[in-house]
Amino acid sequence: MKLPLFPLRSIFFPGETVPLHIFEDRYKQLILDCRSEAITFGIPVYINNGLAYGTEVQLVEVVTTYEGGEMDVTCVARQVFRLLTFENQMEGKPYAGGEVEFLDNINDADNESRRAVLSEIEELYGLMEVSFTPIAVDKFHSFMLAHKMGLSMEQEYQLLLIPGESERLAFIQRHLLATIAILKEVDRTKRAIELNGHFKNFDPLDFQDLDI
Repeated sequence: MKLPLFPLRSIFFPGETVPLHIFEDRYKQLILDCRSEAITFGIPVYINNGLAYGTEVQLVEVVTTYEGGEMDVTCVARQVFRLLTFENQMEGKPYAGGEVEFLDNINDADNESRRAVLSEIEELYGLMEVSFTPIAVDKFHSFMLAHKMGLSMEQEYQLLLIPGESERLAFIQRHLLATIAILKEVDRTKRAIELNGHFKNFDPLDFQDLDI
């Protein structure tokens, strides 16, 4: 399938709302074409000095149009794709395009896995003293809080490319467990530092009981 392309150094997960500020003339034209022709476009991720994978997005709304023609738009991310070919300009268009192949999404997770990850996210937020809004287990999926659990861009990119939901949840769980362990150690160290320098009661050693 051929898609118009809007490369960015950003990662968008399926189901995510994508806010974009459009200021280049070629991408203004892309948005106009999306409105008039009801087409979707792809956002390939610029990472590791190249483009290989990305997410198809669909225009939802042009929120604001400025005097100079710039636009604030919202889109929704749909499917992950692998980029097969890339051209700086599609035929007859000012914007880039290319052939893509959509990746399968395997929804094979159970509620037990979802519940475990949600519990660890809640624990992480508690350690960071960040409020956590409960999410129903059957409504939760791996992409839902992917930007809000401390993943690096490289880790987010890895997550994007994992086809199976159970494997994505396992990937997130490994990250959460490692992060929680680090935060607990930092918290223990912080408490130890805070105690250092304060007057403390020490029980003197009873030298009579020592074997010297």
